[in-house]
Amino acid sequence: MNYLACYDILLDNFPMKEQIGIHIEEKFRGMVDGSLVKKIARQVLKTEGVAPPYEVSLVFTDSETVRQLNRDYRGVDKPTDVLAFYMLPQKKTDSSFALPPDGVTRLGEVIISYPQAVEQAREQGHSPERELALLIIHGILHLLNYDHEGRQEESEMREKEKELLEKCLPD
Repeated sequence: MNYLACYDILLDNFPMKEQIGIHIEEKFRGMVDGSLVKKIARQVLKTEGVAPPYEVSLVFTDSETVRQLNRDYRGVDKPTDVLAFYMLPQKKTDSSFALPPDGVTRLGEVIISYPQAVEQAREQGHSPERELALLIIHGILHLLNYDHEGRQEESEMREKEKELLEKCLPD
């Protein structure tokens, strides 16, 4: 997978206000609506108080790629639906990663397994679009320091996901 392709969309809009990079693996093109992905990302970031300029990337790929990333970066050798690679300092971490002093909030990258999303949508009895929206929201919330390790954190994150999903995909 060519990760540089994630940023193809980004280069068109300097000077930067917002950068929402979207990479959809070729075999899933036409199945993921890039404009809806951007709309959801914008809504989540706006609701969470993240003002431009910011930068975030969303990647839609296959289950094997996500499994390999999960293994290589989290030490968990199994498939998953979404991974978030954050750039902002997170809770309980000592971030010594220096960001350029240009005022841009670099959030990170969300990687979503499209086949896993389709399977989960089928299991939950809703549309793949709804499941993708939930995974986008979930991944961006991770970039914004939400987590679900403890019972309280999980409850807060699930409630926030529900609230954002209603804003992004009203019935």
